[in-house]
Amino acid sequence: MVGENYQIIQEIKEYAKEKNIPIMEEEGIEFLTTFLIKHQIQSVLEIGTAIGYSAIRMALIQPTLKITSIERDEERYLEAVKNIKKLHLEDRITLIFKDALDVKMEGEFDLIFLDAAKSQNTNFFQLFSKNLTSKGFIITDNMYFHGLVEKNEQEIKSANLRGLVRKIKEYISFLNNNPDYNTIIYKVGDGVAVSEKKK
Repeated sequence: MVGENYQIIQEIKEYAKEKNIPIMEEEGIEFLTTFLIKHQIQSVLEIGTAIGYSAIRMALIQPTLKITSIERDEERYLEAVKNIKKLHLEDRITLIFKDALDVKMEGEFDLIFLDAAKSQNTNFFQLFSKNLTSKGFIITDNMYFHGLVEKNEQEIKSANLRGLVRKIKEYISFLNNNPDYNTIIYKVGDGVAVSEKKK
């Protein structure tokens, strides 16, 4: 990443920090971009654009990559539009402003990246797995949820957080028991799950 691109990426990261918008940790994004190159991924469906950070990082690493990304929060969506324009990536990143659960997606993708409402991961997986190519992958971020998934429920004071952690644990169980996919959870960033279609 050189010059102007690097500067814009740093500004996006600063904005995310300032506005308390969760973006993928550096170790996680490095894992994801390396994965794209290794598996020659050409098309990605991203659930949860936020301000466009991960879509931009993916697009910059792979010049032929096309990304479709869905975001339901208007403020974040508009910020993503702005950031993508700054980097002249509008021809490769298509943004959809809608709740992902209301989107009827056409076409197939080499990779589906789930990084939206954690409590909806199972629903997202079930809804969009039909859009995966036969050799495709589904990657999910925040499997550790800042270390809370590995804690005892009693240690988590907030009832909302306890409920969310329970949903993530249920999602992990869903992945592990899915007859159509093999899943490995990697200890990088905030925990990254890679689900590969069984051959």
